[in-house]
Amino acid sequence: MAVPAHVPELATLDVLVAVAVAGSMSAAGRALNMSQQAVSARVHSAEREIGIAVFRRSPAGVEPTAEGVLILEWAGAVIERAERLSAGVESLLGHRNAELTVAASMTIAEYLVPEWVVALRRASPEVKIRVRPMNSTDVVTRVVAGSCDVGFVEGSGDIPALQERTVATDELILVVPQGHSWARRTSVTAAELARTALVQREPGSGTRVVFTESLAAAGYEPAEPMLELTSVSAVRAAMLSSDSPAVLSSMSVADDLRRGTLVAVPIDGITMPRRLRAVWDRDRGLRGPARDLVDIAIRHAGSGNV
Repeated sequence: MAVPAHVPELATLDVLVAVAVAGSMSAAGRALNMSQQAVSARVHSAEREIGIAVFRRSPAGVEPTAEGVLILEWAGAVIERAERLSAGVESLLGHRNAELTVAASMTIAEYLVPEWVVALRRASPEVKIRVRPMNSTDVVTRVVAGSCDVGFVEGSGDIPALQERTVATDELILVVPQGHSWARRTSVTAAELARTALVQREPGSGTRVVFTESLAAAGYEPAEPMLELTSVSAVRAAMLSSDSPAVLSSMSVADDLRRGTLVAVPIDGITMPRRLRAVWDRDRGLRGPARDLVDIAIRHAGSGNV
């Protein structure tokens, strides 16, 4: 079978996804242990090969184009399949390299994990770290199955099979593009929100679970989503292009709120705080680099970096 056209090599796809998660070429370079110039060259090469601009550049960093959001979604799926193949081969060979494998919810993976990983690499440069972004439900599944050393999830609820520790707190907020009619409102009611089709994260994500539980506590069931997407960046891009509301982490839209691109709209009688938690297997415990990473996450929260 011939390799399909417009498909960059795996290492280049990995760089594209890392840039999207980190939000800038320089931050992705630090996470990948590459120079900014090397990262930029990989991105330009990939965009030429694909034939589409994946990122929009600005002095503040980069953000996916509308087409780039889709390309990054597909690239992430390809990388995940390749990682499964690699893990399977290593298992058959009967040996594994010493490494730390981290599963993290999409919001945490995009906005917090890169800084934590950079700090851990400074302290322990010999540790090979792999981060698996996914929704919170899948994080729990991976940690229970033993395929990850530690996971980071959003939301509430006990997880009997695992031990946990709160590393930070966050709040979900309702946001709309600046041209939306709600942008001029002082608040909306829970009933209005419940009957409005939003751009949402997929079922099983911490964001979706907390939003649904919060509306249910007020006596409402949310309308069917206008669109479901599997990353924070994709939701943000879709809501801006469609002029639709969304419920997102406050830290994921902080820059947009400062610039005025998005507007936060209070919901009468509803707030959506949540805990960001590290989870690990009770029997295996939390040891070595995994414990170091959790300690770093807690220190960063305490220093106001969350």
